Amino acid sequence: MAGERAATLSDVAREAGVSLATASRALNGSDRVVRPELQERVLAAANKLGYTPNANAQAMARGSTETVGLLVKDISDPYFSTIAGGLADEAEKHGLLVMLCNTGGQPEREKKFLAALRRQRSRAIVLAGSDTADVRHTREVAGLLTSYVDGGGRAAAVSQPRLPVDTVVIDNHGGAKALAERLVGLGYRRAAVLTGPEDLLVSAERHAGFAEGWLEAAGSKPGYVADEFSRDGGHRAMSRLLEDGPEVDCVFAVNDLMAVGALAACRQAGVDVGKDLAVAGFDDIATLRDVTPGLTTVRLPLADIGRLALELVLGEPSAEIRKQSVHGEVVLRESTPPRT
Repeated sequence: MAGERAATLSDVAREAGVSLATASRALNGSDRVVRPELQERVLAAANKLGYTPNANAQAMARGSTETVGLLVKDISDPYFSTIAGGLADEAEKHGLLVMLCNTGGQPEREKKFLAALRRQRSRAIVLAGSDTADVRHTREVAGLLTSYVDGGGRAAAVSQPRLPVDTVVIDNHGGAKALAERLVGLGYRRAAVLTGPEDLLVSAERHAGFAEGWLEAAGSKPGYVADEFSRDGGHRAMSRLLEDGPEVDCVFAVNDLMAVGALAACRQAGVDVGKDLAVAGFDDIATLRDVTPGLTTVRLPLADIGRLALELVLGEPSAEIRKQSVHGEVVLRESTPPRT
């Protein structure tokens, strides 16, 4: 009936003829065992009264909620949204909810979200993209994670192995080096790199890997232009590169978003990508299906990376910090045709 009072845990205990503590343990998932006959009585009483357990009470009884906190740098970036999608699909199989925290690449927001997830007793936390070279911030994040894990939580990262938790480590250096070697094999000899900020480790690793591969295969060191690790950053960097007019035949953008921006800058400048200049990226985000010409890139299994990160925090804990390596695959497309 409208206005009828919702059943409480006390009502259930009274109906079942058990103590309030027993009713709580039976319904909220406490580690303390309730005898099967009492469990059945409590469940029958809850069903009869239409009682719905309180999520906060369940968290108190179990020590955690059925949520997984996922911190990403930028959910609008297909790289992070695809990782999040893979993790969310896997979480659903385990009856877990994902609480998404978008840090915007701001260190203070990352620390604030970590503290909030600990207060809310999240069952696990996954950090995707916490890869700044800022030693102080990394130390502070490590301290927050250690405190959370010591309190019974589980945590993992998709990043460089710099935090005291299990980590999915992407071989950025090796993937970029392999790409450079393939491009030299196609006949390119003069390259430039569109890279992100110096303190962004993923950008630095990809830049270094490509430069190493190019030096070994072509005998020269590629130039570079730095800007934001984004579509607009790639557009600005490519525009500056074209304005300076260096003699290059190939450009590597350290992620696909920067490469997409670079393609737009080339169109605006009247540069025919694939004919006048080759362009390549890294990640193989889904957006590339609508890019013309098709962009050469290093493909990462992004959805699988999200699933793997969740498996690390839900599986059996390890006394040693685990590192799961993920390698990319060079995918050649129309933006880097063989040179004749």
